[in-house]
Amino acid sequence: MNRLRLTGVLWQEGDAFVSKCPELGVASCGDTLEEAMANLREAVELYLDNAERLGLLESLPVLTSAERFTTQFEVSLR
Repeated sequence: MNRLRLTGVLWQEGDAFVSKCPELGVASCGDTLEEAMANLREAVELYLDNAERLGLLESLPVLTSAERFTTQFEVSLR
């Protein structure tokens, strides 16, 4: 079984927590941070299972990239 290390970004919207995997563009949500993360993990696993069945895993270079970088930055709103 291959293991992938992906990024999970989480934030609160109202009473819910949103979770997103930026490498794949997959998102989910939950009532708690833990639930949002668990739901994201499940959504990513389903996404990758489907991509594998369709023969699309090779077209996802983010899965084979040895290094990824994340950062935060600020912008000004007009």
